[in-house]
Amino acid sequence: MTLPPGDEDLIRVASLARARAYAPYSKYKVGAAIRTKRNKIHSGANVENVSYGLTVCAERCAAFAAIASGETKDWDAIAVVIDDDKLPSPCGACRQVLAEFSPELRVVLATAGGLRKVTTLAELLPDAFLPDRLLR
Repeated sequence: MTLPPGDEDLIRVASLARARAYAPYSKYKVGAAIRTKRNKIHSGANVENVSYGLTVCAERCAAFAAIASGETKDWDAIAVVIDDDKLPSPCGACRQVLAEFSPELRVVLATAGGLRKVTTLAELLPDAFLPDRLLR
């Protein structure tokens, strides 16, 4: 699959983040990078903890980095990269966090070996629970 140059750049940033992942227990290193519509990129890597419930996925780390930088909307795309022979997919918790800020986000899934797939968050999380669903 041929991707636009901007998506390949996003994959490269996510790959660099993956190299910094802390995954001593699962050995499953993941990198993610979010690009805003202003072309600013925020990256993250998974960080495991011996108490597994405290582990944080790469996608949420990238989202939290964007939010901490004041970028809470207008996200264009996220790339998620692993070093495996199968494409990654964000977990349910990550999908929900991403939907809070960008329900129509483009999602670029990639492996270090060159597999690529482009989808959307809406396809990965149909009928998401969004803030407008809360009773007021």
